[in-house]
Amino acid sequence: MPADSERNRLPFEPSRKSKKQQKAKVTVPSDDAGKSVKASQSASRRSKRKRDDTAIPEVVSRRMLGRMVIFSGIPVSLGILVFFGGYIVITRHIAELPNVAVFLATLGCFGLSVVGLSYGALSSSWDEEATGSWLGAEQFRLNAGRMMDAWRQAREDRQKQQNS
Repeated sequence: MPADSERNRLPFEPSRKSKKQQKAKVTVPSDDAGKSVKASQSASRRSKRKRDDTAIPEVVSRRMLGRMVIFSGIPVSLGILVFFGGYIVITRHIAELPNVAVFLATLGCFGLSVVGLSYGALSSSWDEEATGSWLGAEQFRLNAGRMMDAWRQAREDRQKQQNS
């Protein structure tokens, strides 16, 4: 197997091609073989360049992950504490709490953690050199604006294609 295809292979893909695929490759006529190999090589180079251009840099992805853990992990932990705290309060008869109150408080914390995931990704600086502020409010406005502009552009492109 060539080295290029080994690097592009997904972790769960089989490492070897089946015999049917190898035979099908061999049966290509010799006149078209050079053209098809060159075309597939240039296409793979183009797709690799495009993936590299669109990939999130490692520094930025680590920054996003850290923020997502903080802004989502704290509400999840709080939700678990509220649930077990409510259980202890109810079972030891410390206070009269309706089960619905514990449920809604826990659900609210978990919902806040979902919002924290999005905020963590959007509030981190997407620039490799700039880290941004701790809270990230200005980065959130900038990145949310970029995302909205991309959605508008995609919608306009889709409408143009439909009208054509």
